[in-house]
Amino acid sequence: MTHILAIDQGTTSTRAILFDDALNTVASAQEEFQQHYPNSGWVEHDPSDLWATTAATCRSAIEKAGAGTADIAAIGITNQRETTVVWDRTTGKAVFNAIVWQDRRTSEFCKALKADGFEEVVADRTGLLLDPYFSGTKLAWILDNVDGARARAEAGELVFGTVDTWLVWNLTGGKEHVTDATNAARTMLYDIRKGRWSKTICDTLKIPMSMLPEVKDCASEFGETRPDLFGRAIPILGIAGDQQAATVGQACFKPGMLKSTYGTGCFALLNTGDTPVTSTNRLLTTIAYQLDGKPTYALEGSIFIAGAVVQWLRDGLKMIRDAKETQPLAERADAAQSIVLVPAFTGLGAPYWNAECRGAIYGLTRNSGPEEFARAALESVGYQTRDLLDAMKADWSGDSETALRVDGGMSASDWTMQFLSDIIDAPVERPRVLETTAMGAAWLAGYKAGILPDMEAFAEQWTADARFDPDMSADMRDQKYGAWKRAIDATISFAG
Repeated sequence: MTHILAIDQGTTSTRAILFDDALNTVASAQEEFQQHYPNSGWVEHDPSDLWATTAATCRSAIEKAGAGTADIAAIGITNQRETTVVWDRTTGKAVFNAIVWQDRRTSEFCKALKADGFEEVVADRTGLLLDPYFSGTKLAWILDNVDGARARAEAGELVFGTVDTWLVWNLTGGKEHVTDATNAARTMLYDIRKGRWSKTICDTLKIPMSMLPEVKDCASEFGETRPDLFGRAIPILGIAGDQQAATVGQACFKPGMLKSTYGTGCFALLNTGDTPVTSTNRLLTTIAYQLDGKPTYALEGSIFIAGAVVQWLRDGLKMIRDAKETQPLAERADAAQSIVLVPAFTGLGAPYWNAECRGAIYGLTRNSGPEEFARAALESVGYQTRDLLDAMKADWSGDSETALRVDGGMSASDWTMQFLSDIIDAPVERPRVLETTAMGAAWLAGYKAGILPDMEAFAEQWTADARFDPDMSADMRDQKYGAWKRAIDATISFAG
């Protein structure tokens, strides 16, 4: 058995990638699924869509490869984090749509908890901030707003899970209710220092602890698939939340190493080793990965809108038909126009954490068109990344790698990566394999299965496909970033 099947369940699509024992891509399949926006600031998925696209893409990738399932040693899973699913323990039927990580419906609840002084407790135990982003208040909302849900939960009839847990439940036919430490660390319910669910937080949010899954290492035995799904039972041996899986896939195993992933959102992680570093700049303290019972920690900065701003140009404004059009448009933009786009469509993430902000554009003229919008959209990703990196530098006293390792769909744009290097004034390295999230999940599963190399040997295999070095004057850099900071201040002021 020389293949690993990686499931990459994301915010807008699900992918399955079959890797060989040299971590080369053998075959892949991808399916998008519908997004649901029932109210302003609300974002939901149909849990059955998440499962159906997972099963379909896995079968498709296996079929494309022409490989039998007898060749597959293990399955690794990586997933959109914080998205919350509640389902019936007996029937496996979800009681409500999955509430997506972008959803802001619990903003008022979070404000009330902050007013009661509860954020300090949350930060101390979980390393997170009290924000609608995380799973805890989403779960509480479902219990409080779905008819009969709380009584059924208290009677032990309902279970909770992030997307990985939901997928494993369905893959194993309801036999396993499990998660890994990285996904647990994003729920706002898990004590990352003690390595267990926090009774204090669960009691405050009125969440029965019987709903919570068992927490395991990232490389562990999570169960076996139903034999009827793929022709034979396949062990599930690796799980990590998408950003942690990308950290593994980028081989950021040493303290001070830094990666940034550009998908729907943008997420930067700085490895801080075996020490959880408390941020004074409103970054998150989280678990980067956990192996052999030992957690490795990270500082994380989360940007809610990165690639999604390009989707907005395509689907919202109808300015483009394909994401690839943004780079040539940006290259043709009028250099004399200084347009700044703050893509706070679902609030501002790190280091601002303002759930009330909404998107804003500054500097429009009568001559502003698709070219200027495209440039402003791509530049917004660079500005937001600099916000994160500046905060990380202020929090981290240890040695850091000079270069930023990047991955995700937007990293394929040379224009965007050059601007990123220019605005952060540091080298940007793009790996040979951009699918680092899926690769991280594959390595975890393959390592556990014994067919992939250990951490040190895996890190030695990492190679850069391209490197971007800063080529912008200091004056221009300061001018452009200064305009961004003024736009941020104005956006926050407008939100009130």
